[in-house]
Amino acid sequence: MTSSTGRIYLLRHGETEWSKSGRHTGRTDIELTDRGRERAVTTGALLPRLRGTTGPPALVVASPRVRARVTAELAGLHVDRIDDRLAEWDYGEYEGVTTPEIRESVPGWTVWTHPTPGGETAAQVTARADAMLAEAATHLGDGDVVLVGHGQFSRVLMARWIGLSAAGGQHIAMDPAAWAVLGFEREAHQLAATNLTPDLAG
Repeated sequence: MTSSTGRIYLLRHGETEWSKSGRHTGRTDIELTDRGRERAVTTGALLPRLRGTTGPPALVVASPRVRARVTAELAGLHVDRIDDRLAEWDYGEYEGVTTPEIRESVPGWTVWTHPTPGGETAAQVTARADAMLAEAATHLGDGDVVLVGHGQFSRVLMARWIGLSAAGGQHIAMDPAAWAVLGFEREAHQLAATNLTPDLAG
């Protein structure tokens, strides 16, 4: 695979009430806020600038969660397929709970470094990310691939693309309605851009 192939574009869903307040949102199907909907529209307008073309991507895949599907629609994307592998990290018993609340009983807790009771392990999330990236890579000869999903899982995708463990995602930012770009430096995988929003892009 060379630098002349397509690239993988990651889009995080727009703001929800839970993302706004820091509540961990995995399985829960929660709608976008009005601001989240507005930002989904404006961030969609950024994609042609990032890709350098107005032509359609080779493949667009979205998480089954409504916040991701609506973000894709508002961003002007035609979703080719819904894929459970793009769902957010399953937080188990910590669903809907904030990190400060969890730390009241588990000091120093983060999803990257500690167990998540009743939820997914880092190994399980890694397996999903690796499978998703492997499939996306098979389409890059035909052009770009867009994956519409969530904050933590997108950060795992980025970490795995550049050869880090899932925990490496804690060092990568991904705000609501932001883009990241997975590309190449010749044959080497490269994190070409991350956390791009219309505000930052100018």
